[in-house]
Amino acid sequence: MIFASRWILAPFFLGLLVAMLVLLFKFIKELLDLVANIWTTSDYDVVISILTLVDTALIAVLLLIIVFSGYESFVSRINTNDHEDRPSWMGKVGFADLKLKLISAIVAISAVELLKAFLVSENFTDTQLAWKVGIHFTFVLSGVFFAITDYVAEASKRK
Repeated sequence: MIFASRWILAPFFLGLLVAMLVLLFKFIKELLDLVANIWTTSDYDVVISILTLVDTALIAVLLLIIVFSGYESFVSRINTNDHEDRPSWMGKVGFADLKLKLISAIVAISAVELLKAFLVSENFTDTQLAWKVGIHFTFVLSGVFFAITDYVAEASKRK
């Protein structure tokens, strides 16, 4: 019963796939708005829209990594019979690798959000910008600490 309970996670991963569809609609809406208003939009607004598209794509990639890796790590193997489109990392990402991929994606998303905030910095107070920088710095430090921890753990296994 305990072993079979891992299937309780499957609906969570299906829900994340639905969330990816929501992101796809958000992406399409933003892209259509960008194209429709290309002649009337300022350069800054174009850059902000493009950064929003990049941000949305990064979040979708993050969700896909979580779905594939989480499902294969905790529920069941995904048997694709070595399909030509199978991502090279699929089936090879362990929990430590998953943590590093996740924190890397989070840092990238945070960096995009920070860049967007700096581009429209007149909309933020200095305190708000300082908080955004502090939060981003915290994500970066977390990533470094995860990497160091995994490096030390691997080094101790080799000894």
